[in-house]
Amino acid sequence: MFELFQYHFIQKAIVAGCFIGVLCSTLGVFLVLKRLSLIGDGLAHVTFGSVAVGLLLRSQPMYAAVPLVMLSSLGILRLIERARLYGDTAIGIVSSLGIATGIILVSISGGYNVDLFSYLFGSILSISNTEVITSIVLSVIVMLMVLLFYNELASTTFDEEMAKVSGIKTRRINEILVVLTALTVVLAMKVVGIMLVSALLILPASAALQTAKSFKATIIVAGIIAVFSVISEIWISFAANLPSGGTIVIINFSIFMLMFGYSKNVLRTKSSPQNEVNP
Repeated sequence: MFELFQYHFIQKAIVAGCFIGVLCSTLGVFLVLKRLSLIGDGLAHVTFGSVAVGLLLRSQPMYAAVPLVMLSSLGILRLIERARLYGDTAIGIVSSLGIATGIILVSISGGYNVDLFSYLFGSILSISNTEVITSIVLSVIVMLMVLLFYNELASTTFDEEMAKVSGIKTRRINEILVVLTALTVVLAMKVVGIMLVSALLILPASAALQTAKSFKATIIVAGIIAVFSVISEIWISFAANLPSGGTIVIINFSIFMLMFGYSKNVLRTKSSPQNEVNP
């Protein structure tokens, strides 16, 4: 196992994957608690259209995807606020528009190709030096933003009305959250793929919520789960020649089921009466 880590492409995959995994798990905690976890799936569909734009223009797809997906995330918020739509309805509208645009652009550019499939289903072992550097820089920026607005994000997540009464500009905080999520979705597409990126946002956070005792502990546990799953995914994908995107989702789901079973067992033990000692 340890011999694998001497390869340069494995080292690149681990560095980029760990940064993106921690980023996804951190934002995932906020999204799951705010019941906005489906926004990752919606923005992933928009990312498909954005990648098609990049491939059509013969440019780096990530550069085209970042601004377009960020604008789409703000569009979802505007639809919720001004069109009086529920969150899942607004996400569905933007999501369908993004994937429809992607299908049209792919058809114009000459059909599906290997590059597009690597973005659809993930190919972390083929990540380039440019993508690694971009992932690290943008991950650090996003994490700094989370730390800077941590108290506001936490307050808005648990009780938005109370946060608004206390003077927090909840609209701006929500905009920051969805924009950071959009950036994270774009970064994660090479790790798990566009079609599975929402799983990396949801599963580590959901697993951590089964056992963590506080909000900060949940974020820390989710980050540990994400890093473990990324390293395990890279090793399994290389050793068993399995697709990286599907592998990391299965690993995260397995961890979620283990922690879910553990939490249920602990609750059952605590709620059951103590065994009486027979004379």
